[in-house]
Amino acid sequence: MIRTIAFALAELLPFSALAQAPLRLEMRVVDSVTLSGGQFLTGDEKGGRKVTLGGELRIPGPPGMKVPAVILVHGSGGISGATDAWARELNAIGVAAFILDAFSGRGIVSTVADQSQLNSLAMMVDSYRALALLAEHPRIDPKGIAIMGFSKGAVASVYSANERFRKMYAPQGAGFAAHIGLYTPCNVEYRDDDKTTGKPIRLFHGIADDYVAIGPCRTYVERLRKAGADVQLTELADAHHAYDNPAIPVPRAFPANQTTRNCTLKEGENGGILNVKTGKPYDLSDACVEKGPHVGYNAAAHQATLASVREFLRTVFKL
Repeated sequence: MIRTIAFALAELLPFSALAQAPLRLEMRVVDSVTLSGGQFLTGDEKGGRKVTLGGELRIPGPPGMKVPAVILVHGSGGISGATDAWARELNAIGVAAFILDAFSGRGIVSTVADQSQLNSLAMMVDSYRALALLAEHPRIDPKGIAIMGFSKGAVASVYSANERFRKMYAPQGAGFAAHIGLYTPCNVEYRDDDKTTGKPIRLFHGIADDYVAIGPCRTYVERLRKAGADVQLTELADAHHAYDNPAIPVPRAFPANQTTRNCTLKEGENGGILNVKTGKPYDLSDACVEKGPHVGYNAAAHQATLASVREFLRTVFKL
């Protein structure tokens, strides 16, 4: 069942503001389920806890016109001004934006200091549920829905290109048209994670990122290329984590924030995740989990990413 609260901005905004705003905003309900990592990897949806999430759909263009869309999946800090800015950029090129809120419905504000509150893979289930919702929307092209994620949310946006996960959780016969990840955690090797849906994958990562290291993404992208995937990793010089968020104008350390930058992990039996170094089940108490990574804005990296994402989506959606 689709539930929505919508309004036309034309009734609320002066004419000068309309050029910078979507014509229509809708608050949507997303019915999902909260899974542990093990439940996700073994397909145990019935063992999860049902949850009602929300999201904001911003639709550009004249009424009645179908448009492509991008689902935006936030990181550990939740929805930020940077997420809002990306939605505006998408609307400006004629693409709808769905800002998925994976936290509020679960009573979560932030996971930066305690990642055990929500497994990153659970956000992929949320994203597939959002895909199903948008595919039924009369204004959205069901074949033109991409996904873009940031840090924790990039696990959902990048690994949803995995054919195994698509078969497990996507609406029957459906899938994302493209996958974009900014500062993606690539340090977990999942079973068959080099077998993709064939849709294009684009990663953007700061070389100076000491929160989510770029090295594992280099390795993963090389494996994907060898398997024939359409994938590119754009490396951004001097850019730290969340380099697209001007709210933190100068990179600074966050002492309480957890980072797995030194953890090399791999899927084991029955949905377990192994610490490759110890050979034992991975836990957030492992020595490889550290604190105090840096976060900060980089204008050059931000602008380069904006330009690349615009060009990529124009190509994918034939705009």
